[in-house]
Amino acid sequence: MEIPPHIADRMARRMADRESLLSPRATRNADYLRRSGRKPEDPVIRPPFFRDADRIVHSKAYSRYIDKTQVFYLVENDHITHRVLHVQLVSKIARTIGRALGLNEDLIEAIALGHDIGHVPYGHLGEKFLDELCAEHGLGGFRHNVQSVRFLDVVEDCDLTLQVLDGILCHNGEVHDQSLVVEGEANWDSFAEKLRKIENGTDALPLTAEGCVVRIADSISYLGRDLADALEVEVIGDDDLAEFPGNCMHLFGIAGRNREAFSDINHKVLDVLIRDIVSGSCDADCISFSAEASASVAAFKEFNMRHIYNNERLIKSQTKIRFMFRYLFDRILEDIENARMDSPVYPDLIDAPWASRPYVDAAAPAEIARDFIAGMTDRYFEWVFQQSILPERVRSRYRG
Repeated sequence: MEIPPHIADRMARRMADRESLLSPRATRNADYLRRSGRKPEDPVIRPPFFRDADRIVHSKAYSRYIDKTQVFYLVENDHITHRVLHVQLVSKIARTIGRALGLNEDLIEAIALGHDIGHVPYGHLGEKFLDELCAEHGLGGFRHNVQSVRFLDVVEDCDLTLQVLDGILCHNGEVHDQSLVVEGEANWDSFAEKLRKIENGTDALPLTAEGCVVRIADSISYLGRDLADALEVEVIGDDDLAEFPGNCMHLFGIAGRNREAFSDINHKVLDVLIRDIVSGSCDADCISFSAEASASVAAFKEFNMRHIYNNERLIKSQTKIRFMFRYLFDRILEDIENARMDSPVYPDLIDAPWASRPYVDAAAPAEIARDFIAGMTDRYFEWVFQQSILPERVRSRYRG
């Protein structure tokens, strides 16, 4: 159904009025770039970056966020953060900052929702093991930001804009940046160069201020949340909190070193850091923390690394998990090379109607094995492993 011309004109004027209020640093909807533009744009109802957010949400890769680990794999607790909640938190935080700075919230949302689609089962530990396997099979390393782009741009071919793909590629929540400035040119050659740099192990900054906001929001979104989750599942306790950095205690107004004093740590972190970023970035040509906040964020990350991510209770199963990754990679690769059509890689990727035919036709077996494993949820990974390694039971009529 077509929108009547007089209504379409009114809506277009409203959109133009909203864009006129954006910061000079904001990305305008008219500046979007797509490779193919197979479908006509409808900027009155869905501007290009708004449309990209829809395409990401409707992708198969996005639906698999629901059972991907954030930090605490193999933990049965419905109140801790999974990947699907993390990306929503990043989106909310980044849009809060972007709105205060007069940036394009549609672009921010699309980047935030797509930025972690490339994460593998068991979070960063799984990424480490898949990285080892990719290197051994001549695929270079494995980086989840590159894989996010691969899923959306190659495997499913969502035809996203350059600005969204660039923001997804250039997010890096593990690196601490006090200040971020835009980098690169708005063309596909510049994007390809960034992709090569990141694949080779170096870093690259986003093309847009919106991408910079998502990158910095990614960092602050998990600081307090991961600590709160660690306390929830009792990975850490008061002995660990006794070593919490003093500058963080001061900045976030924490009165004691016990669980009760840290009960609202996530709220305090977000409130303080969002206000700090807005204050430091409002009249600047960068997205930036103050010196005090930057030092606290760096100390907070180091604390979480020592007491949470490298906690013996969390990594005690890593030998078993490494074996699972190695076994599955080799088994799936063998299934592809021998065209075993009953292998789950065929119905769930190679022959799947949503997988791009040019991708399937061009990808080497090791690339398909990598992408298949990277796209798995934690539960599906465990199910495929069990199906591959356990003998099949023979069903008989008598089951006594």
